[in-house]
Amino acid sequence: MEKIDLNKIYKRKKSDRDIFQELMPFKVKEILLIANYYDSYTIEREGQFSGKIFGEYLQLNLFAAPRFTSVANEEGALHELKKRHFDLIIIMAGLDKETPILTSHHIKELYPDICQLMLVNNNADLSYLLSSEKEISKSIERVFVWNGSTKVFLAMAKYLEDKINLEADTKLGDVRVILVVEDSVKYYSRYLPLLYTEIMSQTQAIIAEEPSNDEMGVILRMRVRPKLILVSNFEDAVGIINKYRNNIIGVISDVRYAHNGVEDEDAGVSLIKYVQQLDNKIPCLLQSHEANNERRAREVNAHFINKNSLTLAREIQDFIKNQLGFGDFIFRDHNGKAIDRAHNIEEFRQKLMTIPDESLEYHAIRNGISTWLMARAEINLAKKLRRYSFSYFKSPDEIRRFIANVFEASKLKKLRGRIIKFNPKLVNSNRYITLLGDGSLGGKGRGLAFLSNFIENVYLKKLIPDLRVAIPKTAVIGVDEFDNFLETNNLYDVIFEDKEYDHVLEAFRTARLSEKLRDNLRKYLQVMTKPLAVRSSGLFEDSLNQPFAGVYSTYLLPNNHPDFERRLEDVENAIKLVFASIYSPESRAYFNAIDYMIEEEKMAVIIQEVIGNEHNGRYYPEISGVAQSYNFYPFSYIQPEDGFAVTAIGLGAYVVGGEKTHRFSPAYPKLQLASTQDKIKASQRYFYGVNMLAQDYDLYRDGENAAIKAYDISEAERDGTLEYTASVYDFMNDQITYDFSVKGPRIVDFSKILQYDYFPLAPTLQILLNIFSQAMGSPVEIEFSVNFENGTPVFYLLQIKPLIKNEYNIDIDDLSIDPTHVLLKADKGMGNGKLQYIRDVVYVDPDKFDRLRTEEIAEEIKRHNSQIAREGNKYLLIGPGRWGTRDPLTGIPVQWSDIANAKVIVEQGLPDFPLDASLGSHFFHNVTSMKVGYFAIPFQSADAFINFDILRQQDVIEEFKYSRHVRFKAPLTVWMDGKKQTSVVTY
Repeated sequence: MEKIDLNKIYKRKKSDRDIFQELMPFKVKEILLIANYYDSYTIEREGQFSGKIFGEYLQLNLFAAPRFTSVANEEGALHELKKRHFDLIIIMAGLDKETPILTSHHIKELYPDICQLMLVNNNADLSYLLSSEKEISKSIERVFVWNGSTKVFLAMAKYLEDKINLEADTKLGDVRVILVVEDSVKYYSRYLPLLYTEIMSQTQAIIAEEPSNDEMGVILRMRVRPKLILVSNFEDAVGIINKYRNNIIGVISDVRYAHNGVEDEDAGVSLIKYVQQLDNKIPCLLQSHEANNERRAREVNAHFINKNSLTLAREIQDFIKNQLGFGDFIFRDHNGKAIDRAHNIEEFRQKLMTIPDESLEYHAIRNGISTWLMARAEINLAKKLRRYSFSYFKSPDEIRRFIANVFEASKLKKLRGRIIKFNPKLVNSNRYITLLGDGSLGGKGRGLAFLSNFIENVYLKKLIPDLRVAIPKTAVIGVDEFDNFLETNNLYDVIFEDKEYDHVLEAFRTARLSEKLRDNLRKYLQVMTKPLAVRSSGLFEDSLNQPFAGVYSTYLLPNNHPDFERRLEDVENAIKLVFASIYSPESRAYFNAIDYMIEEEKMAVIIQEVIGNEHNGRYYPEISGVAQSYNFYPFSYIQPEDGFAVTAIGLGAYVVGGEKTHRFSPAYPKLQLASTQDKIKASQRYFYGVNMLAQDYDLYRDGENAAIKAYDISEAERDGTLEYTASVYDFMNDQITYDFSVKGPRIVDFSKILQYDYFPLAPTLQILLNIFSQAMGSPVEIEFSVNFENGTPVFYLLQIKPLIKNEYNIDIDDLSIDPTHVLLKADKGMGNGKLQYIRDVVYVDPDKFDRLRTEEIAEEIKRHNSQIAREGNKYLLIGPGRWGTRDPLTGIPVQWSDIANAKVIVEQGLPDFPLDASLGSHFFHNVTSMKVGYFAIPFQSADAFINFDILRQQDVIEEFKYSRHVRFKAPLTVWMDGKKQTSVVTY
């Protein structure tokens, strides 16, 4: 289909933001963000920045909250810069890193006085930018890195404000200064958000201690919020110290950084000695990734933090805590005498209905209501009321009704597509996301919030007139609850020192969630009575580069126990188990494989109403599926960019687990090359549903499948849910029919929907994949369900994640490859590029393979992987059927963590073993996102093969009953042509 122009269909709703009285000479009020649609949405709407940071602005009543203007490219940026002034430009560098640099240079030439900061998606991108540091520094003042927490945007804005205001504010208000000396982008991107968050918290605590009528005292205390000044070399640090020595209250310094233009491994120690000579009472913190520097810190009377510490964040917070020590609306009578007050907008709205007419008239004439609303960031509401004067209305009652109607309409409109604070009266809706606990939504939650916002801002009814698109009713517990859970229950020792998962589970089981969250959950469950899905949403989960797909836990609950306390207990247990899943063996192996620190991960939790209907004690949707905008296994005239979808009956766990599903391209849904017998053989034979009759399950004992049950497909027929999703093979007449009174195999092929367009599933998928891939700036994967409600199908978006596609730069046809040295060749594969460091190969011996022993084989592979991981190597993995399948009869049922060190994975075809890779599964999402080569070699293919004779001639490192680990004397060369999907491995 033609590319849909997002600019024509996406109409971003303006959020309410206000500009409060400024107390500093320079304030970042206008920020120009140059990013794709998804990154822009993440910053403005995800909740951590707009919710946490704007919330802190409002509580402190100190600063004018910055307004973001988002553009997608250089053209849009120059257009906005011509219209008005911006205080800061943030340029996000995602998959394409060259274009942002060029954009920055062009803007610097035209607007040299506007500060530009660059933000990269993760630490892995820094190596490229550091290699181009000289070029970048021509226009970019500093580079920051974002690994999930949007608090980095607070740090970026405050960094610039503090730097510019330093001289004026230290003179006028005697503002204190904390000096941070760090040249590592990775580390100062972590330190500054931590430091600013802690300083904000301390400032709020000061304000809370002030009498409510002592406004001047509050203002003065807010003005002395310490400034953080970041420098990266010795000379700049000494310059700050000399100039502001009477204002400095602390110094945080790295050990090694530039001194006189040369990296000096003693620079940090020398700086602290210099500080101590001037004032030995100034607390100093030396931080390094080398443990032996702790002794050097003690020698200069400084505190020490190891950068590699698993509790780095806590240690920094401890240093800050231990070492660096608007009013209500007043209703008035006609004389101006106060008669009542409202503490918040909701209270104001309620009292508006009961105050005397003379008071309403008093405020209407003076326009006091809109002024008060403006101070609470209710810009649109205030402006609408301000347009009307008292003279427009016949009576005070008419004014009262008008204001009430404006409030109600504004409230409902404003909520759509937003993240809202928990309110029991509002949770039973799918037009917004409810926040049950504070903090970031995590990766998966951010994706859901993006979906909610996007479908409320896009005219989907025009694009998809015959099918309603929605998200499930969704609530999110932010990551702050996770931090609080670990802290208040003293769980750090068991997760970072003990590490035994059984001990972790027992400790989490006996720990308590916060009383505030438990109270919110109680109120939530009084409203929500349908089955619930309690899902993970880690900060790193479903990110652009490390998706963590399927690594953490999800629990489905019937939520129908007659004892309300049991329902509450189930939800609490599920939340704690999701928290604990960060520290499972599978998760720890994944962190090791991608070289991330597990201490940096934090867990939000999503609670969603499960999409479906109840049928005879089982609850499930008619259709679940996964769709991707890029197809690594196209056939016939289908192109990779046409994407693909896989669908099944019942819960989506069946689809993402890589089991027998129906696969099609949304662009060509009627194209099916399989014979009738192949369709029968590959058809779904069972499905998953929530067992609504289950009462005695135990989530700790039974795991994620505690309340999920597998049902034979015949049960779906009895439920009446096969009517539009399956067909029947009539043996007697050798034909496909839709008459379910006919005896014969049921074929779950969705032909009434895909072949005869009962409702527009394929066109809907095609449109959504088109617009979402544009919005996110990369190919995407969506999980979805279709449920029939009162006989009408409704399409539900359950999840969205980016799917990283390697760029093409290898052309197999142009290479001179010696055919006598080819180990294997595949004409269906994922991956692109050239690898020349793999010597190890683990393979399942086809002569010993037993399809009834695949679970034993999976254990052997896990042992091979563990041994190779200990040696710090990568390897090539070869085996029959599907890797990562849940069905042991169709392949090797490994977890991703069981083969995490494999850099190339090969599926080998054998008789009766399919090679139709289940690319909708979590397993394959990890494969594509971690840039693992993945090849398929069909049985008896004319063009693809594996030379097992060569493998048998190599040195055997380890051999088990069914598998063998061999090592070549010299590294193999892996050639992967992503465009032609052809791969060759030579020795």
